[in-house]
Amino acid sequence: MRIFVSSLAAILLLAGCGGRAAPGPVAAESPTHAECRAEARQAPGVAAQSRRVVIGLPSSEERFDQARRAAESRAFTDCLRRRGLARGGGVEPLRQPGF
Repeated sequence: MRIFVSSLAAILLLAGCGGRAAPGPVAAESPTHAECRAEARQAPGVAAQSRRVVIGLPSSEERFDQARRAAESRAFTDCLRRRGLARGGGVEPLRQPGF
């Protein structure tokens, strides 16, 4: 029984050591980025999407959430570009297929 318990303890210790990498340091957001993020949350495109959702219909809520995230991301990037912190171009984010 002792061998079993010590084997089990060793296996659990080894299992706890592997798998995930340690999280890296979190970079503090600059004041300009924070202002642009706040501006993006209040953008007209984000507000327009919120008027189109049908509450209680899961497919509508899911589409709204995707459209809201895309509109907020666009507004954030536009704000950064206006302030000279982001250049144009890049890769368009992956969009989930809808039904």
